[in-house]
Amino acid sequence: MNQDTICALATADGVGAIGIIRVSGQDALAVVNRIFEGKNLEKVPTHTVHYGFVKDGEEVIDEVMVSVFHAPRTFTAENSVEISFHGSPHIAKKILEALLKNGARTAKAGEFTMRAFMNGRIDLSQAESIADLIASENEASRKAALEQLKGGISKEIAVLRGDLLNFTSLIELELDFAEEDVEFADRSALMGLIANLKTKLGSLIDSFQYGNAVKNGINVAIIGKPNAGKSTLLNALLKEERAIVSDIAGTTRDTIEEVLHIKGTAFRFIDTAGIRETSDTIEEIGVKKAKEKIASAKVLLYLYDEQDSSAEEIISFIKEFYRPDLKVMLLHNKIDQNKGVSAESFSEIDQALKRELVPDYTDTILGISARENINIELLKAELSSFVETMKGSENAVVITNQRHYEALRKS
Repeated sequence: MNQDTICALATADGVGAIGIIRVSGQDALAVVNRIFEGKNLEKVPTHTVHYGFVKDGEEVIDEVMVSVFHAPRTFTAENSVEISFHGSPHIAKKILEALLKNGARTAKAGEFTMRAFMNGRIDLSQAESIADLIASENEASRKAALEQLKGGISKEIAVLRGDLLNFTSLIELELDFAEEDVEFADRSALMGLIANLKTKLGSLIDSFQYGNAVKNGINVAIIGKPNAGKSTLLNALLKEERAIVSDIAGTTRDTIEEVLHIKGTAFRFIDTAGIRETSDTIEEIGVKKAKEKIASAKVLLYLYDEQDSSAEEIISFIKEFYRPDLKVMLLHNKIDQNKGVSAESFSEIDQALKRELVPDYTDTILGISARENINIELLKAELSSFVETMKGSENAVVITNQRHYEALRKS
């Protein structure tokens, strides 16, 4: 256990109704007691809250509430105190100065979490999950980080490790009695164990696809020929005029990115320049950037207008960018204008793509009108369903950390 006492502002910088300063260490109670006017904090029960004043010498700094926690039942497994004060940055500065005068020091970045780890309160994966939980921007990433903080990954790995160690001990026992005609480790059971380990490790590795998506968001590239309605679609999805819309082909020269949360998952929609051969230098740069964004996308929304696109053009376009890990959604835009659109035209494109790409190629083909907001909610539902297909079992452990993923791949 660390001998020195550390302190830091636990709430965000800036003005607020309440601020909290956290103090941790063997002498935390004594240090805070020296600046607190109220009950003797060294004699109060653990997990209690006390009213009083914080003072610097004879000067009263603020009226506060002080929460007391005795080791080891604290986050750091050390004696801890939390001082709740009126949320002025100046008051926070004055209280911290008083603590430093009376035996505490300023905590280093992440030191409270480091102490929790060093004192055995949490393991490394749980420590990493705290940063993920703080940084979570949607419901899915919050749930994944919280599950990791609760020890979901650690418990899963511990079970696998325990099974392996148990069998290893039986094999070592056989080696000790190598001259005896005895078999402690059943060979068929060993092969079954190894197969089970491979299956479970494979499931954890595969879960990273979903975990990484919910943690960092899913890149969705909106592509198509110039004037296909890409910017109009982005505006329809966001329900605001984010991108400039014009009947002039090639209006969008640069990529525009916006995040939209759908059922707790962050989708990063990328409106790209219309892809075509061009002699315009600026537009050519935009086309190049569009292709770069497509390479990093997880989902491809390809907009086309039947009056301006043949099946051969669509197939050629998709073939240029298709890869097995890319979800392709073909969006037949402007169906409000093309009343004659039929399911047969969708089927023709679908069958052609299966012939040209792979037999098990699957996509989604939707008829929409970005301008008239037709089937936009259905498109959102399709995107949400795609995420669910990556998720797997409802209670399955999900890997969200790159380090964990690499370690599992090497195991």
